[in-house]
Amino acid sequence: MAERIPRDQSLSRIHGSSALFAAAYGNVGSSIYYALGVTAAFALGLTPVAFMIAGLIFICTAATYAEATVMYPEAGGSSSFGRHAFNELVSFIAAWAQMLNYTITVAISAYFVPHYLAVFWEPLGYAPGDIIGGAAVIVFLAWLNIRGGQESARLNIILAVADLATQVILVLIGMFLVFNSEILIENVNLGVAPTWPDFALGIAVGMIAYTGIETISNMSEEAKDAAKSVPQGVALVVIAVLALYLFIPIVALSAMPVELNQAGEYVTELGTTYADDPILGIVENLDLSSGLTDILKIYVGILAAVILVIATNAGLIGVSRLSYSMGQYRQLPEAIRQIHPTYRTPYISIIFFAILAIVTLLPGQAAFLATMYSFGAMLSFTIAHAAVIRLRQKMPDAKREWKPRGNFKVRGILIPITAVLGGLGTFLAWLVVMALNPATLAVGSLWLLIGLAGYVLYRRHQELPLTGTVKVLLPEPLGVEEIEYKSVIVAFPADQPFSEDVMATAAKLTSDRRRGIHITALLTVPTHLPLESSMVEEEKKAQEKIERAKLIAGLRVSGSVERVRPGQEGYFLARQATTSKAAAIVIGLRSRGGIPQYSKTLETVMRERPCRVIVVTEDPSATNGAGREPVNA
Repeated sequence: MAERIPRDQSLSRIHGSSALFAAAYGNVGSSIYYALGVTAAFALGLTPVAFMIAGLIFICTAATYAEATVMYPEAGGSSSFGRHAFNELVSFIAAWAQMLNYTITVAISAYFVPHYLAVFWEPLGYAPGDIIGGAAVIVFLAWLNIRGGQESARLNIILAVADLATQVILVLIGMFLVFNSEILIENVNLGVAPTWPDFALGIAVGMIAYTGIETISNMSEEAKDAAKSVPQGVALVVIAVLALYLFIPIVALSAMPVELNQAGEYVTELGTTYADDPILGIVENLDLSSGLTDILKIYVGILAAVILVIATNAGLIGVSRLSYSMGQYRQLPEAIRQIHPTYRTPYISIIFFAILAIVTLLPGQAAFLATMYSFGAMLSFTIAHAAVIRLRQKMPDAKREWKPRGNFKVRGILIPITAVLGGLGTFLAWLVVMALNPATLAVGSLWLLIGLAGYVLYRRHQELPLTGTVKVLLPEPLGVEEIEYKSVIVAFPADQPFSEDVMATAAKLTSDRRRGIHITALLTVPTHLPLESSMVEEEKKAQEKIERAKLIAGLRVSGSVERVRPGQEGYFLARQATTSKAAAIVIGLRSRGGIPQYSKTLETVMRERPCRVIVVTEDPSATNGAGREPVNA
């Protein structure tokens, strides 16, 4: 039997290292357009140092994500790592923190797009123009992502290259025109400007400039070759971001030095006047001619808006892939992972979180969104670091196609120093953000409590363990060899019509030529009726399926009509197979518009899997059974 790959509900593997880099850079690189001003408000003249310390932690985090993602190339990021290292509850906490991070990424990035486009039309720079413009960006990108990941990835690559070129040009102009080492030294008065608490908060807030590496992990299921493309994508992001995040603040503080204001406070215009558009602030203070400044403002305004569009798009990609993974692992209701019948994208999650992001940006509080962004990211990063350390202890001999340099032994186990230092850094940053921002602590804690409460209620309702992993299983391709089974159960759920393809497959796979096939025609009885209620028409239709089966397979077929309650069909088939010691269950897979539709009955049988499960799909374009596609699970 030749191998046939069925249509499925998995995500397409279409992304190389350039696409992964572009998506992650869109999230990481865009943060400079708002993180620069927020960080400078606290760190003042030490802003470049704050970014570099945060950058060192970012390097450690990138190494952790590269190792774990190559080991487990699946959507979920730190949630996936936490599942393999600890349990499902830890996995959910990491995933829920990421949900907050991605939702705010979409909201805050889209919110700043009209601020930079205000160089063309001033009303976009303040409410309600900025809010309406941001919402329009989210709606457009949600539509684009529903249409397909490949189209959005191509857009990311084009925009990322354009933005990189713009930032490099801006740095070169700034270093030539305004760079002044004496001003940079005079900007710093240790312990005073900035104070040590403000500097610590500046480092913590500066970490938001590097949050976005999760995007690569969440797209790893769609990577062409995860072992190569993931580390390459991560390396490209680290190199590009660290270089720019060092030189852009240097140029900015040379152009807008720290000064005493009338109230006797040390401030820089970078964190006050230009807090909402710091890159435009750099342009306006480059001492260029007015005409050239206007041209450069338009140029930078366009490209700043472009990279923020990338960030919004990357956030939508991340949250949609993450929610797909959470639904698959029963952390969220199954409906959230539904795939569009035409575009094969998780459209339900894209629509839901796009709406949530629009609601989030409505108040227009960028500073608060930035600290909440850091809250979710630092928590998920800390779990990722802890997971990598735990995996080294739990599975020391497991194959690791990539791991960072710099390891030390603890009781014979190699521990990556990057995970240790990165975990301490992200955990301390998380504590600092909460300690110095009571509102962030309150809202962040509320978000976690709501998530945990929903998780517990959903898992209890589904009668699932809180810490155990339960994955929705999808059929895998049947191998190339012919397999024969001594006894087979052929299942026809009440809502599934008789299929000659299903029977032909069962007949071909059964070795017992006399009584190897048993037909189970299920009759679903509504809960408001007694199980033995008279259902003449329904029972007649079920019996007809058995009779038609006998016409195809002859005396080898026995059959029975079995009454079950709604939602119990799959469990009944699993029990029947176990009791009768059947070697295989053969069941059909219905399709709509050429796209297979995985019913609850099929998913339950796949999850319980009491024996071999043969799933038969049909190609609507094929005739005479030629389109039969059996898959073995």
